[in-house]
Amino acid sequence: MGTKLYVGNLSYSTTEGDLRSMFEKAGAVSKCDLIVDKFTSRSRGFAFVEMATQADTDKAIEQINGQELDGRKLRVNEARPREDKPPRRNFRERS
Repeated sequence: MGTKLYVGNLSYSTTEGDLRSMFEKAGAVSKCDLIVDKFTSRSRGFAFVEMATQADTDKAIEQINGQELDGRKLRVNEARPREDKPPRRNFRERS
């Protein structure tokens, strides 16, 4: 089991600092990445939080999953490994 958590159903107004302070109540946070849109710099509604130990990870899931932050109930679970996707097809290149 890993120590990286997926945090979903975030409000667009939630900041990385808000998220970090909420998870620090459950244990030591190693890393907090709020995913933002590259064009608008607005939150995309999810984040990844990495906890220092497996015990902190389990405690964070137990304490924070279903809790409310900025008017939204958070969904917290262990992050799955990123899937390899086939490359996008470039429509400009035609034979």
